[in-house]
Amino acid sequence: MIYIGIAAGIFLLDGWIKGYIEKTKKEGEVSEGLWGLLWFKKYHNRGAFLNLGENRQGLVKGISVLLCILLTGIFLLTLGQKGNGALKFGLSLLLGGSFSNTYDRLRRKYVVDYFSIHIENRVWRGLSKVVFNISDFCIVIGAVIAVWKTV
Repeated sequence: MIYIGIAAGIFLLDGWIKGYIEKTKKEGEVSEGLWGLLWFKKYHNRGAFLNLGENRQGLVKGISVLLCILLTGIFLLTLGQKGNGALKFGLSLLLGGSFSNTYDRLRRKYVVDYFSIHIENRVWRGLSKVVFNISDFCIVIGAVIAVWKTV
């Protein structure tokens, strides 16, 4: 049950933060936080990662729903198995993040992103332009753990 709680916690926490950002920030408004490393800014992502597919929102939404259904099935199958704690943890991160972003796509027609990592180094400066949310990190970390534990 802890893994279901992790997925639900990610969904609820990220949803709360997205709601707060929607109510308190203007699109594109930037505020500095965490020693200048994190910048908070409201951004409406109408596509997938890096706005990929923003002109094909229906397709992005359909793929997102399909992947959530597939991940839920895999997650439920692993819950019945003994062991595989790392895989279950990875899938719970992946599922919580996926549900949150998919919910946004279905309800709002865009995903609310709200922070970026501010780096002034010339090599990594482009990363400062990418805006994330907690679900994005959970999806990436969860996918890495899940793939690592199944290979």
